[in-house]
Amino acid sequence: MVKSKFLPVCGQDIKDRAWDHLDVILVTGDAYVDHPSFGAAVIARVLEQTGYKVGIISQPDWKTSDDFLKLGKPKLFFGITAGNLDSILSNYTINRSKRKQDDYSPGGRIGLRPNRATIVYANKIRELFPDTPIVLGGIEASLRRLAHYDFWSDTVRRSILLDAKADLLAYGMGEKQIVEIARRIEKGEDVKSFDNIRGTVIVKKTLDGLKNYIEIPSFEEVEKNKDKFNEAFKLFYLESDPVRGKTIAQKHGDRFVVQLAPEKPLTPKELDDIYLLDYVRLPHPSYDKEGGVPGFETIKNSIISHRGCSGECSFCSLGIHQGRIIQSRSRESIVKEIEILTQQKYFKGTITDIGGPTANLYAAGCKSWERRGACKDKKCLMPSKCPNLELGYDETLSLWDRVKKIKGVKHIFIGSGLRYDLLTDKQSDRYLKALCREHVSGYLKVAPEHVSGKVLELMNKPGIRVYERFVKRFQNVNRELGKKQFIVNYFITSHPGADKPASLEMARYFSEKKIRPEQIQDFIPLPMTASAAMYWTGKNPFTGESVYVAKDIKERNWQRALVQPARLPS
Repeated sequence: MVKSKFLPVCGQDIKDRAWDHLDVILVTGDAYVDHPSFGAAVIARVLEQTGYKVGIISQPDWKTSDDFLKLGKPKLFFGITAGNLDSILSNYTINRSKRKQDDYSPGGRIGLRPNRATIVYANKIRELFPDTPIVLGGIEASLRRLAHYDFWSDTVRRSILLDAKADLLAYGMGEKQIVEIARRIEKGEDVKSFDNIRGTVIVKKTLDGLKNYIEIPSFEEVEKNKDKFNEAFKLFYLESDPVRGKTIAQKHGDRFVVQLAPEKPLTPKELDDIYLLDYVRLPHPSYDKEGGVPGFETIKNSIISHRGCSGECSFCSLGIHQGRIIQSRSRESIVKEIEILTQQKYFKGTITDIGGPTANLYAAGCKSWERRGACKDKKCLMPSKCPNLELGYDETLSLWDRVKKIKGVKHIFIGSGLRYDLLTDKQSDRYLKALCREHVSGYLKVAPEHVSGKVLELMNKPGIRVYERFVKRFQNVNRELGKKQFIVNYFITSHPGADKPASLEMARYFSEKKIRPEQIQDFIPLPMTASAAMYWTGKNPFTGESVYVAKDIKERNWQRALVQPARLPS
């Protein structure tokens, strides 16, 4: 029988490959899509490239044991991820209404993953395979690696590592850590002895032998005392750097949860290799009869060019997960992936995006990153761009010119968001003109987020006048080009600091500027973000100043209806 290009998902697949075992089994809350935009696929292919036999259990039925048993017992470990999104966020809206579609499930079906999927899957596997190591990963685990505020229960919860009863947690993107973990287990080392793998979280009974660490307030302290919560958050945040960051230890009862320093940034060569692994670049064919996977349709013609974000928006989890240091792929690697893309049957000539967390930070860099890491006492983009941050606009323009020459490519659009504050001066002239001339599909996404100065300051976002300068430049450039193109604005309501006067200010601004916003998001306090700390404590964790917080659902709905009356909550 011909071996499937997909990794094994059932016992027959293992037999077809003439294997007698799997080294690693990955369990994911998403449908199995073998594409580099899906974390489980990336980790699986990285392990495969290193020589390990890997299988995938996607969206197992957690109410029975059958799905967890279908691939047998792995030789090395189980790896568990809730998927590309937090599992409760996949299931519910911010108003706690059930979502009508899960983009990462076949046919968009809901109900195929449990709430707190990481914990549910891990506990089930621990019950069935008590002696097999369990490694957690993915965004859900990464953002819950220490004690954290949980919006869904409105409580401070302990590290997910303890509730999942797992052996260790790989935070961040995880490729280097997962290979190191596999190699050590393969050599016979006890997983409970792993206390020096960067980018991992472990549990220790004592701190004996631990080097270069700081101890932050315990779970018991931060659960009861909001000032201690902010103290712990600030210490954690300031040490979240792969070069200068220290190990973080936090006591939970009679044990310590220990976060080792972040993994070092990947080199362009390491990043290139990951995105050019042997992905099928399709959802598993078992989903065809259900109409495929909606989340794949949105990214199938897009290319990831870089990781990390230097913006440090208070409400965003990307800096916590991917880091502040930009890691960019080489032009040659991106070109090669696009050449692969043009051979796919679904590709019709339009690349919908070449980007990352912030599209116009591709190839950005700072000389101090390699030596000292991201600065502890200042920010890259606020209150304005640091002069030491060098933008990669020339490299981006060369990339676009090269990609246009690839046979089969008709259009290249930039679909991911841009930092508009980096497009307001003469240094950005060539970039902005090229963007407007050829790479905007008619609508350009930017995120002013709010109009109130005090709210924007808490968000760590530029003032509204900076946005207005960008709008003027965008309109002037399009006028010169003879084009009619528009801006899609993203705004957030109910963010900490957004009191009644701030909300009314935004409503008046929309009225005066004749803005009819479609993209309005109710603020979601994502775990281990600065905004979540503000939401829970009512204080700015960095300054200690009091912050107004709209927690009442009626007030949150009022703020939303005030600026978007056509979208009254149900």
